[in-house]
Amino acid sequence: MLSLIGIDVAKHTFDIAAQQPNGKYRTKAKLTNNEAGFQVLQEWLHKHSGPGAWVVMEATGIHHEALAEWLLERGYQVCILNPAQIAHYARSQLQRVKTDKVDSKLIAEYGERHRDELRPWQPDSKAERRLKALVRRLGDLQEIKQMELNRLEVADASVQASIRSVLEHIERQIEETLKAIDDHIDDDPDLRGKRDLLISIDGIADKTAALLLAELGNPLRFTSSRAVTAFAGLNPRLQESGSYRGQTRISKMGSSRLRAGLYMPSICALQHNEAIKAMSERLKSRGKTGKQIVCAAMRKLLNIAYGVLKSGQPFDVKLALAH
Repeated sequence: MLSLIGIDVAKHTFDIAAQQPNGKYRTKAKLTNNEAGFQVLQEWLHKHSGPGAWVVMEATGIHHEALAEWLLERGYQVCILNPAQIAHYARSQLQRVKTDKVDSKLIAEYGERHRDELRPWQPDSKAERRLKALVRRLGDLQEIKQMELNRLEVADASVQASIRSVLEHIERQIEETLKAIDDHIDDDPDLRGKRDLLISIDGIADKTAALLLAELGNPLRFTSSRAVTAFAGLNPRLQESGSYRGQTRISKMGSSRLRAGLYMPSICALQHNEAIKAMSERLKSRGKTGKQIVCAAMRKLLNIAYGVLKSGQPFDVKLALAH
């Protein structure tokens, strides 16, 4: 019986593959990404896999979520991989052909080789999912607003009234979305408690707290502060080879929303958070640049946020200074 299945999910279809003991693959292609396709998959799994088998797939926006939840409800262990992991693995294997069928085999092969590193996936709660949708919609609206402001700067007088009308509508939408976020958090005891913990940190206000709660989800799914840092793409990326020492940069292989949302709070924390101010002084004395210090402040602020959420205790500056 097969104990690990790889699935390549697209918007409308998905392909499945599993490596057999003889090294060949058992596959099934172009199942529809809906309830009908799920039923075909269930028949295939009942025939070829045992209970509790691993099912490995890539995160594909929202297209994988319904299938992943469906599998989880039926007792399968689901692992959702960062697409970058599979992309890098494909390059390491010198993959020259890219099709959905080939990708499903590649995902299955990666899962087999890294079976000990697979982490079970758990879906966001309904409250977390709604908060994420609202926060991301707020970000979209703010981007649209900035685009319209940019247009207004260079627009001909004949269209300026139209642009201002659009801006007024967007402003109303932003205000309504901000209120919806606040009301949603206030109405949920768990989210409200976590929000209150986060805003106890100097540098984090309601808007940043909402972003952190939306993007991080359940903090207990992270094994350490390093895992949270990597999730945000704020982990340092060293460039060294022999005697060569390149410039250290952040990896940026993570949530761009978190990185963007932490920038201004970190600038504020450099002025008002004693633990981050102390870290900044240490880095300045070691000759670090302003950009490096801001990145370090973003990491520190994120790690403090993770700490208060995991411990359930408000921010303690003395404890933060000790670390």
